[in-house]
Parts: sequence; C-alpha cells; structure tokens
Amino acid sequence: MVLSTVNLTLIEELAAQALALEDLTPQQGLQLLQCNDPQSWELIKQYGDRLRQKLVGETVTYVVNRNINFTNICEQHCNFCAFRRDDGQAGAYWLNDSEIFNKTKDAVAQGATEICLQGGLNPQAKINGSSLAYYVNLVETIKGQFPQLHLHGFSPQEIQFIARQDDLTYGEVLMALKSAGLDSLPGTAAEVLVDRVRRIICPEKIDSQTWLEIIGLAHRHGLPTTSTLMAGHIETPEEIITHLNRLRQRQQTSLARGYAASITEFILLPFVGEKAPPSLRKRVGRDQPDLNQALQIMAIARLYLGKWIGNHQPSWVKLGLTGATTALAWGCNDLGGTLMEEHITTMAGAKGGTCLTAAQLQNAIIAMGRPHQQRTTLYKHLKAN
Repeated sequence: MVLSTVNLTLIEELAAQALALEDLTPQQGLQLLQCNDPQSWELIKQYGDRLRQKLVGETVTYVVNRNINFTNICEQHCNFCAFRRDDGQAGAYWLNDSEIFNKTKDAVAQGATEICLQGGLNPQAKINGSSLAYYVNLVETIKGQFPQLHLHGFSPQEIQFIARQDDLTYGEVLMALKSAGLDSLPGTAAEVLVDRVRRIICPEKIDSQTWLEIIGLAHRHGLPTTSTLMAGHIETPEEIITHLNRLRQRQQTSLARGYAASITEFILLPFVGEKAPPSLRKRVGRDQPDLNQALQIMAIARLYLGKWIGNHQPSWVKLGLTGATTALAWGCNDLGGTLMEEHITTMAGAKGGTCLTAAQLQNAIIAMGRPHQQRTTLYKHLKAN
C-alpha cells in the first residue's frame, strides 16, 4: 500500500513539527508509528536523522565499560527471561566480593571508566539480615578501591526489592546507595510502561507507576538514570507511544522541578526470544529482533522524545554491530559500551556478542562516515590518550 500525497504531506508536516522541537501529541506519534509504506518511512528516517544532527551533532559516542551481572539467582519468573535461575539449579551463580573486585580490576586495566552492576533478585543476598547492607557492600567493594570509576547500577526493580526486603522507603535505599558511592541508575526493568503488557510478560515486577516513581526519586536525590523500551513482542503501537509519552512526561517533570539529575539517554531493547520461556516465544513467533521494526521505533522515539532526551542508543548485543550502526542513520547518536561481558541478553539467544573493543566501535563508526568520541557515562567527552 502506498499512501496518498495528502497523507505523505501530513507525515512530513508532523516530522517537521518534531524537527522544530514542538512536542508531538500521542495521537500524532501514533500516526507516524502506524505508517506502512517505504516512502513514509524514508521521510521519518530522514527527519529522525536531521533531529539527531540538530540536537547532538555528527559525532558518535561510546563508553568503555564493564557489565557485571553479579548473580542470576532470582525470585521472579519473567516470561521473557532466560537468565534467571533458582538457587541450586544448574547454571545458577553468585559472584563473591573477590570475583567482583577482580573483574573490576581487569576492567580498569583495559581502560574502563564505568562499571554497570545489575543482578537477579536474590532473597539470600543479605549481610546481617539486611538486603541494603549487601548492596552497599557491593558498591563499596568497587568504589573503595576504584573511586575514579563511575558506578552505574541497580534498576528501579532492584531498588524496590531492597526496600521491600528491609521495610525501607525507596528514598532511604537510594540515599544509602548514593552515600556508598553509587553514581547513576540504569533505566532497565521498564520493559513497556503499560500494565496490561506487564501483567503478561513480567507479572511479578513493579508496575509502571512504581518504576516512574523510583526514577523520579533518583533524579530528586541527584542520581541520573537512563531509560529503555523493550519492544517487538506483544505490545501494540498505542502502547509504544504510551511508553514514550510516560518517559517524556517523567523527564519534563524532573526538569521542571529543578531536580539535580535527569534521564541521560534512551535505549531501545528489541525482544530476543530464542531461549526465552516457551509461552512468550510461541506467542511472538520470532526468535531474533526484526531490524526494520527496531529502526522504525528508534526513529519515532527520536522524534517523539524530541529535545527532552537528547542521546539515543541502539543495542549492539541484540541487533549486532551492523544493525546498531545502521541505527545511526535513524536518529541514534551513541553506540553504548564495550561491556567486556554480558549474560542477560546472551542467555536469551542474542547473536551480537558479549564484548567489543573501543577500536571495533571506532572502526564501525568510521565506516558510517561519522566521527567518533569516547565519553563518560554522563556524556562528557574524554580526551584521546
């Protein structure tokens, strides 16, 4: 189906509205997302790329980091997760302080400026009966020896878990972790911020409002966060736009209230189902991400989030490096981190790999005809050595 000239004109008008930094309404965002012909998507791609250029320029950034998933023992049973294990189950693991220290030391030797720390929700992970004490110890194990590192850790789901285990408020947990040395939070566990979807794919996880509340509290207490969307499974176009709208509103509120921190980036996480639990895998009917769908969502996200969230990142672990660099022409401006290791997505069957060097990221960017730049977690440019 080829849209009429009138409809193509409308699509260009909406994309131009976004390029002019005028917020799209949810209805307008949905009109763009529901386009179904190549001409429309070429327009959306072009405008998404032009808005990227207007907001953040031509340079493609990346961070040298290490991802440490400290345990896969988890009390929850998300229907998309192939990472979690029960205690004692084959493949279950739980890193000790020495193992975490050694991984961090190795990352520093390789030039890492960031450690990303996340794990399963392990009810046994306590010190003297306190979940918070265990997590504080995780932070101090790293920051006590490597204070120069940026510690990016613990999703809103993990914050809620700690608070629930110890009967604390979310704010108390966030402040204790910040005092110990935590620098920012990943905006994972968002999946889709629509409770209809969450009740199917992750019924034990926090609801949408709780995720948004904890992100806002993090900002209030001076902890920057990222934001994510896991798409390509059972969500509808309307629900994708609802998710993006809630992210935009959360960012607008944090900025309007003058909080010390805000959302630093948006990351699309396409669903990988090859080794996911069979029920959701069969329902989706696809094991690997649909690159075209992912590119389209990333372009729409750029246009819809507009001036409010400037940095957009694809997932090379999920899309492969070729797919991720293709996204640089669809509104993305960052290639993420070197990671050095990755377990959650890889165990789901992703084919993108678990580690890239800075040189590999640089060469991929050069091949796209764009300049590259190493950055910090908070998007400050670092001088070349």
